[in-house]
Amino acid sequence: MQEIILALRQWGLEINHTTTLIIIFAIIFLSAIILHVILHRLVLRAFEKRAQASQHFWLQVITQNKLFHRVAFTIQGIVVQVQAALWLQKGSDASTILINCAQLWVMLYSLLAFFSLLDVLLNLSQKFTFSSQLPLKGIFQGVKLVSAILVGILIISLLLGQSPAILISGLGAMAAVLMLVFKDPILGLVAGIQLSANDMLRLGDWLEMPKYGADGAVTDIGLTTVKVRNWDNTITTIPTWSLVSDSFKNWSGMSASGGRRIKRSINIDTTSIHFLDEQEQQRLIQAKLLKPYMDSRHEEISQWNAQQGGDESILNRRKMTNVGTFRVYLNEYLRNHPQIRNDMTLMVRQLAPDANGLPLEIYAFTNTVVWAEYEGIQADIFDHIYAVVDEFGLRIHQAPTGNDIRTLSAARVAQ
Repeated sequence: MQEIILALRQWGLEINHTTTLIIIFAIIFLSAIILHVILHRLVLRAFEKRAQASQHFWLQVITQNKLFHRVAFTIQGIVVQVQAALWLQKGSDASTILINCAQLWVMLYSLLAFFSLLDVLLNLSQKFTFSSQLPLKGIFQGVKLVSAILVGILIISLLLGQSPAILISGLGAMAAVLMLVFKDPILGLVAGIQLSANDMLRLGDWLEMPKYGADGAVTDIGLTTVKVRNWDNTITTIPTWSLVSDSFKNWSGMSASGGRRIKRSINIDTTSIHFLDEQEQQRLIQAKLLKPYMDSRHEEISQWNAQQGGDESILNRRKMTNVGTFRVYLNEYLRNHPQIRNDMTLMVRQLAPDANGLPLEIYAFTNTVVWAEYEGIQADIFDHIYAVVDEFGLRIHQAPTGNDIRTLSAARVAQ
């Protein structure tokens, strides 16, 4: 600064210290404006136009996250700091104030530029398949949090004029407070790492967690929350750490297998169960699905009865039942169904009878996992079951309806 005053006096200009400061600040301010115009109005604007016209995804991502804009502001702060160190007297109040302000500016925009860089990397990683296997958003948010804390410590140390090491050493006494304040981010970061390491959850997985009312597709895995778009298009937000501490159901295994399970029962009225007589057997043997079974079963039973002699007591003879034949029919019907997988578990089984009759359960897998198609297949199968059950002399159990009561009342009145 003294050199500037001497140079101006050699040119015949008599100026004092205050006037020199004003001139230097004007020069620094003017150069900052010129640099701002060059970077933002010329360089970055040309870059944005090129990025909009380009087909390169990475150029568009950089533009959207304003990475170069924040880098440009950082460069402006560095230039101001360098000018202040060159033009102003070292240790002077003006130099200290301007350099400190420039350093605060540089630290702030360096942090913002680092955030933009992480956002760019996150958006670019979504183009790769491995990104769905890692909670990258939560990890990047954790890195942002740590970076913000470190820069905050540097800013406070700069304002106080103390070494950052002193503030960092004092954080040990505040560890309990910090853990309380940042409990959810810390738990979320650890939970995200566990979810990734154990391959428990990915973006797009079908998650079901009744405790939080979640039943839909995972749309976001963040540092503190996981967002689930339910099938009714509502959004459920779940704490990330709860996915590790609580249980949830991930349907991704079902989707990957290519088959979705049908597990539904019909209740047979037990009073309609009986042995098949000859007329019923002759009628049922006409069914293509039942003919092989009926022929082999009839031969087996006839041979067994012949070995027992001429005892005609029903207690000493074997006969086919209508419910057993119906169960075999359903099993063959499912095996021949074009939309049921035969390479997965397939069976028709009896469950324990109760007050609602004898449950006959269908256990099979469709060849599609698309929800609408699955429901259509399941509905068609049970439409058929309810329509053919009467052919076997069976009745479906159901509680009396209002129409049943009215019919019974009308019959009594008629009597």
